[in-house]
Amino acid sequence: MTVRRRVVAIAALAAATLALGACAPAGPAAAGAGSGGDGATKITFMYSPYADYAGFFVAEEKGYFDEAGLDVELIPKGGSSGETFQHVSTGNVNGGGASWGAGLFNATAAGSSLAVIAGVSRVPDSGPNPAPLMASEASGIEDLKDLKGKKIGTPGQTGFGIYSIYKALDSVGLTLDDVELMNLSPGDIIPAMANGSIDASWTIEPISSALKQQGIAHEITDTSYHAGTELGMMLFNAKFADENEEAVVAFLAAYLKAARELKDGGWQDPEIKKIVAEYTELSVEALESIALTDVDLDGKIDWTSVAEQEAYMRELGVLEFSGESGIEKAYRDDIRTKAVEKANQTAKG
Repeated sequence: MTVRRRVVAIAALAAATLALGACAPAGPAAAGAGSGGDGATKITFMYSPYADYAGFFVAEEKGYFDEAGLDVELIPKGGSSGETFQHVSTGNVNGGGASWGAGLFNATAAGSSLAVIAGVSRVPDSGPNPAPLMASEASGIEDLKDLKGKKIGTPGQTGFGIYSIYKALDSVGLTLDDVELMNLSPGDIIPAMANGSIDASWTIEPISSALKQQGIAHEITDTSYHAGTELGMMLFNAKFADENEEAVVAFLAAYLKAARELKDGGWQDPEIKKIVAEYTELSVEALESIALTDVDLDGKIDWTSVAEQEAYMRELGVLEFSGESGIEKAYRDDIRTKAVEKANQTAKG
């Protein structure tokens, strides 16, 4: 997908959003499958321009979606995971990738038309941290205990970022009450750190690598405080998934093919590096230095990790319901199982 196609995709999504607001409220019925010019099933899918979405980029550009009989349009999102939940649940797009957080738990509990299909990223058990907590070079902060009384940037207070900050502070006996939280979009982290507006911030690749390369900030802990935490998942409009199960199975199988290729040395492939660099708008050289999230090659989800995140969001007071969200009831493990079988058969074939 070229930069021009990405811009067109954003414009189309914005126009569709305006149309939804101008007419009767569009519910899941709007999510019916379209058809490409060659009769392929049309799927629109939202992504973030981060390396942990590389499997989708590779599946698109290497033709795995085409081989699966799909006409896939990858649409970059400009905001938070809440944007994805809104567009997918209303049928404005068919599916998307997002992180776990209060927005998803609230939407599920409210009966929104969302179906969780598979996990796509988690924090690795060891090694480089793909979503580190970083401190500015000017702050004097050297370890987590130094964060007490400091200003910490977070991309909102209902998602993975705040949960990760909580885990880091908790590992040294601190709480969110011991720091001053500053809401920042990911794009504002670098300038805020550079101008001294914040002392530290939750970050994500490639922002964290950029902060280090520019000499603005440094990591203050290893990955142990949130190792193994589920970070991102793939979800679809539930009605679309019900009515187009075969297409969703094919989509996930094509993604898994690409994810397995990446895991099996694909990150060293010049062609793949070029693909991911274009979607993330990074140079190939910059891409080679970033920390990567882990991915289960069968798309499995650690539901204990998800439950822990939901429990923390309840403790934080950002859940709009009592009891459990029922998120596991929105999980289409039958689709994931069929997709794994399909991907395995393709690998053997």
